[in-house]
Amino acid sequence: MKEKYYPWLLLSVTSLGVLLATLNLSTLNVALPEVVTHFHSSEVASNWILLSYMLVNTIFILVFGKIADIFGRRGMYLVGLTEFTIVSFLCGFAPNVWVLIILRALQALGGALIITNTTPLITDAFPAKKLGTGLSINILVASIAQLIGPVVGGFLVYHFGWRWVFWFNVPVGIIGVFWGIFTLRTVPGQAKGEKVDWKGNITAFIGLSGLIFALSEVGVIGWSSLPVLVGLILFVIFTIFFFWVEWHAKFPLIDFSLFHDRPYAMANLATFLNSLARSSVVLLIALFYQVVDLENPFTAGLKVVPITIGVMIGSLIVGTLTTKYSARLLSTLGLFGTCIGMLLLTWKIGIHASLLWIGIGQLLIGIGTGVFQTPNTQSIMLTVPHERRGIANGIRSMLQNMGAVISTALSLMIVTSVLPMHLKKAIYTGAGTHLVSEDTNLIVNGYRVVFLVMFFLTLFAIAASYLRNSNKKSVIKHPI
Repeated sequence: MKEKYYPWLLLSVTSLGVLLATLNLSTLNVALPEVVTHFHSSEVASNWILLSYMLVNTIFILVFGKIADIFGRRGMYLVGLTEFTIVSFLCGFAPNVWVLIILRALQALGGALIITNTTPLITDAFPAKKLGTGLSINILVASIAQLIGPVVGGFLVYHFGWRWVFWFNVPVGIIGVFWGIFTLRTVPGQAKGEKVDWKGNITAFIGLSGLIFALSEVGVIGWSSLPVLVGLILFVIFTIFFFWVEWHAKFPLIDFSLFHDRPYAMANLATFLNSLARSSVVLLIALFYQVVDLENPFTAGLKVVPITIGVMIGSLIVGTLTTKYSARLLSTLGLFGTCIGMLLLTWKIGIHASLLWIGIGQLLIGIGTGVFQTPNTQSIMLTVPHERRGIANGIRSMLQNMGAVISTALSLMIVTSVLPMHLKKAIYTGAGTHLVSEDTNLIVNGYRVVFLVMFFLTLFAIAASYLRNSNKKSVIKHPI
């Protein structure tokens, strides 16, 4: 295999992994009402069909980032792809909603291995001058998966049933595993002698679980209820304990010394805030059209396509600009586009909402996301030494996923908290619930509040992105 072709062959392997992981999320967003109706799920169980995957994936991204730094990325990537494919097959046979939730958590382990190793593999394989192109293609593939995911998910659910949303992942996974075995080179781990920080992982998992559990319950039973208070207390206690553990750990889960570098710290903060603001938009819009406009899953899937088209456009535009302009300028401009899109959704969402304006709002959010992600990711990966890239990417992915899981829980909590008890489940059951005009108005108001909150979160992301400096050559010197 010629050296000049290897980066592109590697990119074809990682693209299949990204395609698999992204399809799994975007297809289920549209299929959720069908799954909930099939299992007659409660509001809390409905939330956890999505949240179980996101939570486990978020925590284990950091675990696997460190393990990959120690033992090498090829084997970890292939194990993750294989496990993800097998569990996807099993998800389609789930006999009840709680078995499905457990399988989703197991599926998240494979997803974490895929996500953790994809960007470092690309970063190691591509020369610095072409890295921006490689990363933008990687994001473009994810964008294509997001584009076809809601449509494919809606089509499969509408014509074949919800189980095919999971079974559809299987052939992609099988192809990816065999192609990866044939293509990927074995690269030794760069952090030999280091150990996994299990105390940090456990405290982080319990703390974040407490927060997500509280957010998933509060829209149904209120802030003063015992389960919500217990979840919030666990979050506070174990978050404090987590920082104490990390401060004293020899090989910490999060290397806080990396955050001494201002561009690195601000880029990661912008990553978290951007993910927190925009991650739930596809889910919210897909549910909105099924609940308020009584659309079937396939039609609803078509109506969330603009956001992923926007990500594709943004990724294509920015790929060639990363060598000409600073990460601060490109990332901040991207977030500004997302901000305008959020404002449009807040203004235009409603009963019989204009498909054009809702589409333009989604398109702007997508373009802004595509423009933001590539230079921001490149800034993070090139700011750290080679041997710390696995953990640096793990931190970036963890913050992005943490933003996504909190975004999902927070968004659904805001929408359901303004509704009377008899309407709370209607958010998840789609066209299966008959609504009178007063009920619909309440749901629309909840959506407006959500998008307004996301607008302000994007403003904070803009501030974080702008406050980094524009030095693209900064590299942290980390003692080993």
